[in-house]
This record gives sequence, structure tokens and C-alpha cells, in this order.
Amino acid sequence: MAEGVNKKPLMLVAVDDSDHSFYALEWTLDHLFAQGTNHPFKLVIVHARASPSSALGVAGFGSGEFITSLESDMKKISSKTVQKAKDFCTSKKVENVEVEVMEGDPRNVMCDAVDKHHASLLVLGSHGYGIVKRAVLGSVSDYCAHHAKCSVMIVKKPAKH
Repeated sequence: MAEGVNKKPLMLVAVDDSDHSFYALEWTLDHLFAQGTNHPFKLVIVHARASPSSALGVAGFGSGEFITSLESDMKKISSKTVQKAKDFCTSKKVENVEVEVMEGDPRNVMCDAVDKHHASLLVLGSHGYGIVKRAVLGSVSDYCAHHAKCSVMIVKKPAKH
């Protein structure tokens, strides 16, 4: 991608409330944004927040009060996730980080964020699903590896021995 003379390429890091995504963020900060180095990328962290209707799986299911309560809970979880990501960056002394929350299916959100920000690299954590779980739930990293219009780096959390 063509970058301006002084403009750094943009890296997106996807976070959700899982240990796997925060491992990927921490790995990225440690290896590509090491303290005291000239960082090669501008960093944007993206969190995909599901809509209440997608969380329920059926639009219109439940009372208005239930939907309102669910949406409130989802916003709280999203706020905690975003704050945790900001705290990780602060602890690693990485500044000038943008954090964005986008609503929708994480697979689509991440590909849309790549397009919106003209990202050069998308970093995702791997949940380590087996073949059956991946087939049933779908793999965000697999989907993005095939559909994102940039390079995709999938960071795997080491297995405990």
C-alpha cells in the first residue's frame, strides 16, 4: 500500500474479552512496539461488539426490558475490554494508540475495519478451536485470512506443557 512520505503503515489488532486476543496484543506490543524503538506501524485496536439481536440469535426474541438489559451488559463488557487494551498499551509505554469499537459480527467488523483504515496488517489471536468447534462456530482468524484486503498475522498462545 502506498504510504505518504512520513506516514507509517497502519496495523489493526483485534481484541475481544478472551485471553487469546490479549495474548496477541501483548505479543504484538512486545515484539513490534518495544520500548525505546522507532515503531514501524501506527496502531489501531478494534473491538467487535455483538448487537443484542445477534447475541440472542433471533431478532425480536425477549421483552424490551430484557433487550435493554442485555445491551447494557454488552456495553459494560465492551468497555472493560477496551479499558484492558488501553491499560496493556500504557503498561508497555505504547502511546498514540487509537481504540475503536464497532458493532457486528467480528469477521465482518475486522474486514470492514481493514478497509476503513486502509490497514497494512491485521493481527488476531487464535482461540485454538478444534476442527468441529471451528466448523460450528466459525473462525474469525480463518475468515479474515481469506477475506481481509491486507496481510493477516495470527498469534497463537503457546500450549501449556
